[in-house]
Amino acid sequence: MTQKLCYLSGAEALAGFRRGTLSPVELLEAVIRRTESVNVSINALTETYFDRALDQARESEQRYLKGEARPLDGLPLAVKDEFRVKGTLRSSSSLVYRNRIDTQTDTLIERLLEAGAICHAKTTTPEFCILGSCHSRLWGVTRNPSNLEITPGGSSGGSGAALSAGMTTLATGTDIGGSIRIPASQCGVVGYKAPYGRNPEVPVFNLDFYSHSGPMARTVVDCALMQNIISGPSNRDIATLRDRVVLDTDSVPRDLRGLKIAWSMNLGFMEIDRAVENNTLDALQTFRDLGADVEEVDLGWTEEIIGAVHHYWAHSWVSQFSGLLEEHRKDLTDYAIWFIENSRACTAEDFNRSLKVAVGMYDTFGPMMDRYDLFVCPTLGTNRVPADYSWPDAVVTINGDTRSRIEESWSLTYPFNMLSRCPVMSVPSGVADNNVATGIQLVARTYDDPAVFRIAKAYEQAAPERFVPRLDPVLSQDAGGP
Repeated sequence: MTQKLCYLSGAEALAGFRRGTLSPVELLEAVIRRTESVNVSINALTETYFDRALDQARESEQRYLKGEARPLDGLPLAVKDEFRVKGTLRSSSSLVYRNRIDTQTDTLIERLLEAGAICHAKTTTPEFCILGSCHSRLWGVTRNPSNLEITPGGSSGGSGAALSAGMTTLATGTDIGGSIRIPASQCGVVGYKAPYGRNPEVPVFNLDFYSHSGPMARTVVDCALMQNIISGPSNRDIATLRDRVVLDTDSVPRDLRGLKIAWSMNLGFMEIDRAVENNTLDALQTFRDLGADVEEVDLGWTEEIIGAVHHYWAHSWVSQFSGLLEEHRKDLTDYAIWFIENSRACTAEDFNRSLKVAVGMYDTFGPMMDRYDLFVCPTLGTNRVPADYSWPDAVVTINGDTRSRIEESWSLTYPFNMLSRCPVMSVPSGVADNNVATGIQLVARTYDDPAVFRIAKAYEQAAPERFVPRLDPVLSQDAGGP
């Protein structure tokens, strides 16, 4: 019964709360038992707040009895360590900030809590959210629940792992190069990068158009439930849009007849593992079976994108940590030191060139999307990234070849941070022979959030088996499967 409750969707749990067949306390107690059983192997959490959360679950239970329940009332929420939650530790997974306690809550989290979600834990990241894997000197290595030798992805790796292992119902992530979508793909869950400005962001990254904060869950509808709460203008974030899109959480399209879907397997310049390729082709067939017209396209993109994204990150993101080297070098991870030292070589001209590359990318992508309703590509080129994947060695396996490969050669996410006004969702596409999930990205025209969710819901209904997390055999034996 514990496993069954822990893998309920948020929508299913809310329906049970309203009917009186399930209580918020019962669900949270199951999640706590599950966490105590599996997290010792996965290591996805930084802090837990179980006693406080149980008190809040009891209050939620009373609101249901009085008919005063809020939209997400009683749903367990795991919050990425990058977010501020008043009175809790926000370490950025760094020894430098191991004692930092926040005095306020970020707007995005505040909205979820005001809607009744219960924060019972915070989740791991790599130091400063700087890797596509998830390990740090402060918290150790976070592992993929489907295969403990493989990374859950990063930087929102703890959130993805917690969802996959049944340790939470909802989770949050941030995404400056794929940090929501990479773990969503690796963990077989759903992650949504909203268009820039749709959701309030963590300062000062709210002024960085690569940066996005958003929902992670096991179903498309759960992401929509969260997104409807999160989105909208904030007087604490000047970049938030005045208009607010409300997503349909009830109906599912019967088919996709009349829609045109474009796809690319490698964006023109990346190597794709055969398992990822096969699962992507299977997913594309699902869209065809739903009646959509599916066509391969050539974007004309090249490897110059890799240099451009590194220059942008170096100038706008990694350089913010540069001052830590002199005083705190002994506390930093090797990969953080590597990133910071390399960022110092970036010039203003490099940064401006990165913007020109992004403009050139949209010069082809924008007109193409005038002809299509959706663009599809793999989320990652491989799901065979080890749990301790790190810079500067960066060893990964693609098509049986194990060697050093930079993250931007196996992640297909960051181009859509460069095209930041496009909404993007990662959904599962299948499982490879290492028991780890693969994913595809659904990309719509700028600010067309409803198209992504509408098509994703139809896809999920047509292939529900792809949305069922699978546990490592050792973990499943110890704690029970999903």
